[in-house]
Amino acid sequence: MEVDHSNDFTNNGRDISAFKRDTLYLKESLIPWLPYPDDSFKTGLEEQIKYLNRLPTERSYQLEETQVSVAELKSAIENLTDWLNNPSQQPELVAHQLAGQDNRGNVQITGYYVPVLSVRHNADDTYKYPLYRKPSQPDEKGQYPSREAIDFEGALDGQGLEIAYSASLVDNFFLHVQGSGMVEFEDGQRELLSWGGVNGHAYRSLGKELIEREEIDRADISAQSIRQWLKDHPDRVREILSTNPSYLFFSEGLSDPVGAANVPLTPLYSAAVDPSIIPLGAILLTEVPKLDETGNLIGHEFRLLLAQDKGGAIKGPGHIDWYQGIGEEARFHAGQLKQFGKVWLLLPKQASHEEQPEKALSEERLRKKHPIEGNN
Repeated sequence: MEVDHSNDFTNNGRDISAFKRDTLYLKESLIPWLPYPDDSFKTGLEEQIKYLNRLPTERSYQLEETQVSVAELKSAIENLTDWLNNPSQQPELVAHQLAGQDNRGNVQITGYYVPVLSVRHNADDTYKYPLYRKPSQPDEKGQYPSREAIDFEGALDGQGLEIAYSASLVDNFFLHVQGSGMVEFEDGQRELLSWGGVNGHAYRSLGKELIEREEIDRADISAQSIRQWLKDHPDRVREILSTNPSYLFFSEGLSDPVGAANVPLTPLYSAAVDPSIIPLGAILLTEVPKLDETGNLIGHEFRLLLAQDKGGAIKGPGHIDWYQGIGEEARFHAGQLKQFGKVWLLLPKQASHEEQPEKALSEERLRKKHPIEGNN
């Protein structure tokens, strides 16, 4: 089997007829048109520039046989900016298709979002499940406690690490999976909890665990179906949650959701990637799944995405996570995404490392208004 069996379900969007290769990236010509994004993409691109301008221009990333420099990533943005301001001019870019899970280009595209979780400042009989900051030091063995030790054995009790208390351990778990979230206190105050580190234990997918135990059919697996299973089996919550020993801690103080590139995330344009495969700061052309209202795949559409985040579950060339936004609607759409699409890394035709180092890109270039309205 060329893909993980948990992803082998009917109408999963996988192209089984695609050419099979043995390289991480396959260099291809750019499609004759690009999907013109809306203004929020331009804002996200400005943030992308800020991130790349903080890095040494000469820094490079060796992605197996493909070498990519920061200068090339910046040059790709400059080229795309020119196209945004003049869409009749074809971008001077080359598309490098990612190998995917099966070396046929099939990349699973899941979704994530920022939830809004009801919490309390102090624990009571209902709101009694803590959301934690990261401990300042590991134990004498250099380790942090596992999920089971923290959530079920009180391993962090008495250390003053509690940020807030929720009414559901399952809600906390999904907040960990998302990596950040908005909490709302009893007085109506809202606060963003951002990624604050992890405990260093290996990540184990609950969906994969429940499929392997034949508790949920792989075709039906989703965030919603996992939540429903846990609700229907309260006596097994500890058993199942503890199969994923990885645990995420939170930090406070930010007003907008921020990704691993330390820039605000852009709904429907930011993506979480494995930085050893796709560098943070890269621009991606993606063929993302189109779903109907019940979550069934009805086709694909091209979309530009910004590699601005990473996640514990995003490993290797076969998976990216597409950011859907904040709140219930974003949660619904994120929970349905699990199908395959395709991903291309966009780079300039002329390698930047063969040219003179570039100056920091001007953020003002992206603020020029073009008379042609973009379509999403």
